[in-house]
Amino acid sequence: MSESLQEFDTVALLQDLPEQKLQTGQTGAVVYVHSGGEAFEVEFPLTPRESVVTTIERGQLLKLKGEAYRGGAT
Repeated sequence: MSESLQEFDTVALLQDLPEQKLQTGQTGAVVYVHSGGEAFEVEFPLTPRESVVTTIERGQLLKLKGEAYRGGAT
């Protein structure tokens, strides 16, 4: 990943994390940046009422293009 990530950026997971019920390609949103961008807290929705927040290293994520989620109604 060559592009820096910021809070609220949309990302895709580049490898399975079975202990978190996450699969390659699953998308989520960065909710916190650790250590100047070496790791990130990312929220991944699993169902409409369930999500998982986990720490992911920089090399495990791909930043997706487009508008970042900023919260609130659109």
